[in-house]
Amino acid sequence: MRRAYADGPFGQIHYQYASASLAEGARPLVLLHQAIMASGQFDHVFAPLIGHGFAPIAIDMPGFGLSDAPPVAPVIADYARCVAPVLDALGIGRAAVAGHHTGALVGTEFALAAPDRVEALVIHGPMILPEEERKALTEDICTREIAFAARAEGAHFVDVARIRERLSEGRIAPDRITDYVVQAMQAYRMGAYAYGHSAAFAYDHTAPLQRLSLPVLILSNTGDMTHPWAQAARALCPDFAYAEIAGGGIDICDEDPHGWADAVAHFLKSL
Repeated sequence: MRRAYADGPFGQIHYQYASASLAEGARPLVLLHQAIMASGQFDHVFAPLIGHGFAPIAIDMPGFGLSDAPPVAPVIADYARCVAPVLDALGIGRAAVAGHHTGALVGTEFALAAPDRVEALVIHGPMILPEEERKALTEDICTREIAFAARAEGAHFVDVARIRERLSEGRIAPDRITDYVVQAMQAYRMGAYAYGHSAAFAYDHTAPLQRLSLPVLILSNTGDMTHPWAQAARALCPDFAYAEIAGGGIDICDEDPHGWADAVAHFLKSL
């Protein structure tokens, strides 16, 4: 994977891409990360995807990783505006897109805004949830993230590490948890720590899902907090392909990178 920048609507967009695979004619696959992470979320799925004949292109969405932040809190459609500039910079007309959690919402918006540029869409973590659950999550997660601030002796680092250790239930090694903290702090440094989840929980995925007219895979894993939402999306859009991975949590790309890459590749190769 090589690193590069493209000029986007809010400044520079940082991305990683499999340059050798692209040069050899591999199928481009855009990867869109969850909040509060960055393109590094996909570190362990790059090699399996390349092995399947794809050229992954992982984008740091605005305000995350090494990408410039928007001047004000964005909505999901604003994040979607970061994809085309990266494709343009690489000379790519159409690509498959796979998004995880917040990235799944961004992928949906990009597919609707630029249908001629997306050959297929993988949605891992659709947001189809009861309004009372949406409100509770907003009040919990978004309120906490808006209030997040640096504290003496790096206590805020410890807070983030504890949250990620709790979510991973001991399945992620301390070295990788450290990397999660670093990715979160990159967003904090850019003033965008709360942007991703605030945009996600304000987004109503129901109508956009029903407007999609391209090949779509709803991908889930049974231990993910969004798994019930994936079942709701599956019922809402029965014509979409569906696949699930047993177990895991929100860090499935680290817990089972080959299983995740296999599911994505199997769907795309079937088209």
